[in-house]
Amino acid sequence: MGSAAIEFDTSFEEDKLNEMFEFDPVQTAQAVAEAVLVLEKCPSDAEISLFITDSEGIRTVNRETRDLDAVTDVLSFPVFQYMEPGNFSESEGRDAECLDPVTGRLMLGDILINADRVISQAEEYGHSRKREFAFLVAHSMLHLIGYDHMTEDDESIMNDRQEAVLNSLNITREDTI
Repeated sequence: MGSAAIEFDTSFEEDKLNEMFEFDPVQTAQAVAEAVLVLEKCPSDAEISLFITDSEGIRTVNRETRDLDAVTDVLSFPVFQYMEPGNFSESEGRDAECLDPVTGRLMLGDILINADRVISQAEEYGHSRKREFAFLVAHSMLHLIGYDHMTEDDESIMNDRQEAVLNSLNITREDTI
């Protein structure tokens, strides 16, 4: 199975981000991204861009890209639209569109996470910030490879996959640290 290369950036100073999260977001995102790729049997190495911002930052991006003037917890921007979720054969032969010309990795897309929502939703749901962050990365990774939750059936499938990924990493709802 392929590995994940994550291009990481944030609008926060490193000390501030570490203080807010109380865990290493890059290491956590790396583990979650790779667990998704293993679960989905991705045949090649992949790359993802991950940006952590605040409520105003994600609201601006949401407004500019989706014409929605609202704060959200996470945004996903896939490079390629998969017709069948997780069917990586759909990207075969589309090297110019799907592969990084320098690294040869499958480009999955961009993930933007709202740090403010990581904190507030962790408190609301009674679990750790790490668990909330990991959930948002898993959720967004699944969006990048074609999963969605527009119907109850699709939402159930996506929820099952998210939980499988987090459980494989032992990042559970009981994780309250």
